[in-house]
Order: sequence, then C-alpha cells, then structure tokens
Amino acid sequence: MNVHIGPIGAGHAGEVLTVQRAAYLPEARRYGAWDLPPLVETLDEIRDHLGDGTPAFGAFDGPRLVGSVRSRIDGERMEIARLAVAPDVQGGGVGRRLLRAVAEHAPTTVSVVWLLTGAESDENLRFYESAGFVRAREHLDAVGIRCVTLEQKVISRSGAGHAGLAGS
Repeated sequence: MNVHIGPIGAGHAGEVLTVQRAAYLPEARRYGAWDLPPLVETLDEIRDHLGDGTPAFGAFDGPRLVGSVRSRIDGERMEIARLAVAPDVQGGGVGRRLLRAVAEHAPTTVSVVWLLTGAESDENLRFYESAGFVRAREHLDAVGIRCVTLEQKVISRSGAGHAGLAGS
C-alpha cells in the first residue's frame, strides 16, 4: 500500500463520512452507544467543517480515502477531531501520519494539541500515548461515556514555519 497524506476539503465530505462511520463502529459496539458524535454527524456538518479553513488531512491509497483527521482551533489550543482510519488499513501507520500532518499545520498561535478518546478504548490510549500524548483529565461525555482528554505540547520546527508535536 502506497499511502500519501494531503489536505482535504468540502469536496471530500462523502468519503470522510464513509471512512469515519466504518472506523467508529467498533467504538459504538464497545460502549453500546450508537449515537456517538462521529456516527451521527451529517454530511452537511462534515462539509461545513471541512470548508472552515482549519487544518484537515486525508490519507489516500491511490484514489481511495483510507483515513482522515480534522481540527478545531480555540486560541492557543487545537483539538484533533475525528481521526479515522478505515478498518482494513488500521495498524499500518496511517493514523500516526495523519496526527503528524495536522499538528505540523497548526497555526503558530497553538501551543497545545489535544484530543478525546474513550476511557475503555485501550488500543486508542496506547496509540496516543505512544505518539507522545499524556492523559490530562477524565469526564463523562454527553452520552454518558467516560472519556479521557490527552494533550501534547507543540514545538516549533526551526525554519519550517510549522509546528510539530513534541516526541513524534
């Protein structure tokens, strides 16, 4: 598989929806929660988010979108939102490459990158921690699932004009 990472926009919304739903179904099964936000997000909501100018990237195997990640920026903090990798390519480094891409394109005002995952999602927690994220806090989300917020400081890369994640 020869995957390349590139920016995505509103025109990729349908493909993003497909990959996102496939990727988040195991989480829905794990928690018995079929109303997880990534599963009920509409095509129009995805299209709007992809068109808002915040960093968003896709992983392409030829013409096929096999993964995506979006972000939301709030001052000095950037949320990594909706990291999704097609189930048949998980475990091959696509998620790590998407994390790196979105972090490298964080605005210079961003000093912390953060994300959420389920507290019982051991594979996700191991993955994010191996990428240098640390657990910051736990809380119950809107559907009653215990979630973990993980964070990582952004470091400047000299001469590149972009940021990177510490330890990635």
